Amino acid sequence: MPQIAQQPPEQVPFAGPAESSREGSARLAVFDFDGTSIAGNSPVLLVQHLMRRKMLKKRVIFRILLWAAAYKLRLPQNESWVRGLVFTAFEGHPVAEVDKFLADFYDERISMLFRPEADQAMRTHAEAGDIVVVISATFEPIILRAMEHHPFEHQISTRMRAAADGTYTCDVEGLPVEGEEKLAAVQRFGDERYGAGNWELAYAYGDHHSDRAVLAAAVHPRAVNPDRPLARTAREESWEVLDW
Repeated sequence: MPQIAQQPPEQVPFAGPAESSREGSARLAVFDFDGTSIAGNSPVLLVQHLMRRKMLKKRVIFRILLWAAAYKLRLPQNESWVRGLVFTAFEGHPVAEVDKFLADFYDERISMLFRPEADQAMRTHAEAGDIVVVISATFEPIILRAMEHHPFEHQISTRMRAAADGTYTCDVEGLPVEGEEKLAAVQRFGDERYGAGNWELAYAYGDHHSDRAVLAAAVHPRAVNPDRPLARTAREESWEVLDW
């Protein structure tokens, strides 16, 4: 039999909040950051930023590039390890100094990449009474800076450990907020803030196949400019696809 080509799901700019499936519960609207809220990848841009300033050693750059190549091949990777490599640029520096550097980096390289559609979607959810949360594997000071300029009130991102003397180490505090850890982090956030059973993951926005877990757990999953594997999942699961 001749094969019938499958059509991609219809893409729409943004469909506003829908009815909650659990009356009286706090409704979370969770947005991925890199590739979803912004048109780019902040960790990659940060590495480029550090390289231009000669803040990373050549052997560190080489190891980061090897990690990136393996990541593209979807090979199992140590997410904490690569973040530690990036933070060798800041090891031993005061936390306040590094946080300012990363905030300035956001202003210089990331702020113009924030998608107006993401900003409007966040605003629409906030006006509807939803709890807008950004989740990201990128470094916390970058997201905190974005939160100063965009309508989300909570964030869950990768935090690096500080030493007792107030300087940064190269160790991640806990786990990077990546892949299935995004969903686990959202669940901890919801239970700790609202109490188990008193909240729901009402909406989730993501662009990458690593966002599948958190999207699958949402009442209303929304794939934003999805990569090929996520587009396939969205088609199979009849998830809404947004063209931002």
